[in-house]
Amino acid sequence: MLYFLSGFSDGGDIFNLFRYITFRSGGAFFTALILSLIFGGTFIRWLQRMQGNGQPIREDGPEGHRLTKTGTPTMGGILILGTMALSTLLWARWENTYIWVILMVACGYGLIGFADDILKVKRESSNGGLSARLRLLLGFTLAAVASVWVAQAHPPGLSGQLAVPIFKDALFFLGIIYFPFAMFVIVGAANAVNLTDGLDGLAIMPAMVASAALGIIAYAVGRIDFSEYLDVHYVPGTGEILVFTAALIGSGLGFLWYNAPPAAVFMGDTGSLALGGALGAVAICTKHEIVLAVVGGLFVMEALSVIIQVLYFKRTGRRVFLMAPIHHHFEKRGWSEPQIVIRFWIISLILALVGLATLKLR
Repeated sequence: MLYFLSGFSDGGDIFNLFRYITFRSGGAFFTALILSLIFGGTFIRWLQRMQGNGQPIREDGPEGHRLTKTGTPTMGGILILGTMALSTLLWARWENTYIWVILMVACGYGLIGFADDILKVKRESSNGGLSARLRLLLGFTLAAVASVWVAQAHPPGLSGQLAVPIFKDALFFLGIIYFPFAMFVIVGAANAVNLTDGLDGLAIMPAMVASAALGIIAYAVGRIDFSEYLDVHYVPGTGEILVFTAALIGSGLGFLWYNAPPAAVFMGDTGSLALGGALGAVAICTKHEIVLAVVGGLFVMEALSVIIQVLYFKRTGRRVFLMAPIHHHFEKRGWSEPQIVIRFWIISLILALVGLATLKLR
């Protein structure tokens, strides 16, 4: 919205700054961060009054969780989503289609998570939320709308194309198959982040790291000079996505202030589904769906651990991991919660750097 101030510029005054994506991204970051820090404490106290017993703790989870995490309020994702959306709307250009697609996905998945969290708190059961079938149905519906919307926003030469890292700006035409693929990317990212959100601070930092990497990629492929230098495909308009990713990082840092161990609030499905869905949407907007699996490799690892555990147990009656997702496996092995969280943060940072390296390794 503040971009309109650039219309008052004669090219040599302060209003000219609002033309620059990097300046507005910095504004979005600090706006989201400051709003989170100012209103976070009051918001958490309101959640405590409204929820009473807080988030229901998984009954078959690690033993210590019921002692240390019982009573902690959930749905802190409202704080993340609210400050992120408000900051994006304040600093982004409203005529940019990609911004609206990503906000639609983030808010839509946030609503799905909110409904799930409400039911769990009301029924005082970690299994009392929306059915898995309904969550997937709603998630795929949102993803279908987003994939079609993005395809219409892309230039004709990019629609239905899949970019593969390393192979310069080569694009592989998938045709109609691209749409279920794009839907799977968004739904998969949302649920992978959701599975990762099991320890204090575990999901939010990797989400911010992945967002930073995707924001840099969006800015690079959205500038024709950068895309030519890096020899990657050019997607006009995606540079504006950097404003959104900066807002996500700012709101994430503000939330982490309260979510750091021992957490005063959990993001709940409201936050984890919204963040994951948003990352998936950014990936399809920038045509970097495969790179998302690298920069968000930690989320992929968590999701795969659950899939492997379930399939192997159904087939043999035995378990591969002591508990899934895999962060609980390491808890069972004796790692402390801070050890797991910080080590997983390090892994996410390394994977993000590897993903960024694919921009130049072409």
